[in-house]
Amino acid sequence: MGRDLAVERLRLEALLTAKPGAKVFTPFGPDVPIYKVLGKVFALYNAAEDAVTLKCDPHLAEILRETHEEITPGHHVERRHWIAVALDGGLDDAQVVGLIDQSYDLVCAKLTRAQRASIA
Repeated sequence: MGRDLAVERLRLEALLTAKPGAKVFTPFGPDVPIYKVLGKVFALYNAAEDAVTLKCDPHLAEILRETHEEITPGHHVERRHWIAVALDGGLDDAQVVGLIDQSYDLVCAKLTRAQRASIA
């Protein structure tokens, strides 16, 4: 029995929007939601590919792409700083959650102290 992609997408959206200050935007339509914290993108979901694009440390991104076939360079973003993670079950949930947390943390680290305090 295959995965229910609608249920998986709802779980992913709940996880992403639970981050402090996170908001979802759909400027490219409902199949490509973009998740931002104070206007800064930390995740994009591509329904056509069932993949989430996340910000990543460039060195770690290179290692992840070499060691996991489910992780590729991000699409339509700076490929050095972004990874696309296929949500086909190749990575376990804990790994995906860890990558989401890291993406969010990288974006928040670039916010000012006052901005970080406003979302805490």
